[in-house]
Amino acid sequence: MPLHGEALTARAQELVERREPFVRATVVRAQHPTSAHAGDTALVLANGEIDGFLGGTCVEASVREYGLQTLTKHEPLLLRVVPGEPSRTREEGAVEVANPCLSGGAVEIFLEPQMPAPRVVVVGATPVAQALGALGAILDLDMELSDGTAAEPRADDAALIVASQGRDEEPALEAALRLGVPYVALVASRTRGAAVLASLDVDDSQRARVHSPAGLLLGGRTPAEIALSILAELVSVRHFGGAAESTRPETATADPVPASTEPASAVDPVCGMSVPAVESTLHAEYAGTTYYFCSPGCRRAFLADPEHYATAS
Repeated sequence: MPLHGEALTARAQELVERREPFVRATVVRAQHPTSAHAGDTALVLANGEIDGFLGGTCVEASVREYGLQTLTKHEPLLLRVVPGEPSRTREEGAVEVANPCLSGGAVEIFLEPQMPAPRVVVVGATPVAQALGALGAILDLDMELSDGTAAEPRADDAALIVASQGRDEEPALEAALRLGVPYVALVASRTRGAAVLASLDVDDSQRARVHSPAGLLLGGRTPAEIALSILAELVSVRHFGGAAESTRPETATADPVPASTEPASAVDPVCGMSVPAVESTLHAEYAGTTYYFCSPGCRRAFLADPEHYATAS
């Protein structure tokens, strides 16, 4: 059964605590005849599953498709689903989709991606580490302060910053590099940093990824100023990719990091609707090919005469 009310709220909180991205889909307008009502809410998970009710499977097919797109682009979207031959009309921040499976009415749904805050592991209990924790929180980063032996970097972390002034630096750096954490930094002088990097049990390409001395060259001296330069470098790397130019931060002109690849799409061979080609979409196998459907009705029609629809598609 679809989740509602408190159960849906609890499910959303569980996803937040587990740092799993999802989309909150809310019906903002419904025109009869439709089974949805303004205020109806559902959650679209990263695998395309939908918890909640938004007006039936035909509407859910479009919610799944565009919900997954908002997760990829990290941008909200107003989705309007109306009856009619398959088509879509896009404008900034909105899309209208015509669905031949709808018997009438229309529904408008606001899709709002809920992304976990980027996690940044800071190793150390030094004044710079403390300043990083305070400033990072202002930037809506999930700052986790740890000592070197307890640090547990993860592959989905945004960064690992070692600011422990010589205490247990190598294990955390090596772990983050092997996991492919995008930004790895060491707070140290150029001379000491080079010695630490030389001692790491990683290959040269991984060693070259460590930002040391950490931070853009802003001339900072206090712990807060040093932390500011490090977080500025992190922001630059996250938005421009590659290594930030520490000597001339204002001249960074690299192309933005390409957006994540959108989920593959498919066309329902029965009604012609575009649907995401993911496991949670209704599908069936025929002659070694997987076909995806917007509703159980289309799937039943296909299975009743698969050769006809497979040939037509």
